[in-house]
Amino acid sequence: MAELSTVARPYAKAAFEYARDHQVLDAWAGWLAMLGQVAADRDVQKLLSSPKLSTERKVALVIEVADVDVDHAARRFLETLGEKGRLAALTDIAEQFERMRAELEKRIDVTVVSAYALDDKQQQKLAGALKKRLNREISITTQVDPTLLGGVILRTGDTVIDGSVRGRLNRLTEALSA
Repeated sequence: MAELSTVARPYAKAAFEYARDHQVLDAWAGWLAMLGQVAADRDVQKLLSSPKLSTERKVALVIEVADVDVDHAARRFLETLGEKGRLAALTDIAEQFERMRAELEKRIDVTVVSAYALDDKQQQKLAGALKKRLNREISITTQVDPTLLGGVILRTGDTVIDGSVRGRLNRLTEALSA
């Protein structure tokens, strides 16, 4: 859905700049995340695209289902999205908002996929090395994939670093067959 992410960009930027300037980043990030989850639901998407519901009712519905408290500025933001027919972009807006927030806070989320579960010491060592290399605060999420045989795969945003044994064997196979 490249179209929705393109549509979401100016709204996410406007929301981020408002939240940053008014020092309400955490609050806006929280309710945007909840609203984004609600907007991703297929049943909610059908309601949001219905011409039978007014903009006010669609906004109220999304807020009610998300069960969030929004301030006046946030409600006005949602009303603007509704008036422009952009409530369906809430998921993408929330994701882009969070990326901008992480960039501001010099923070990055890293998913580590390994053949075996990493203990706390290994996770801290990896986080320390990544923090030093990337000059960012690191938040690690781990997953286990026994098919890797050994090593790890690091994912952050669009970047993937494959240091797994399986990945090395695949690269060796490609090199030998070329």
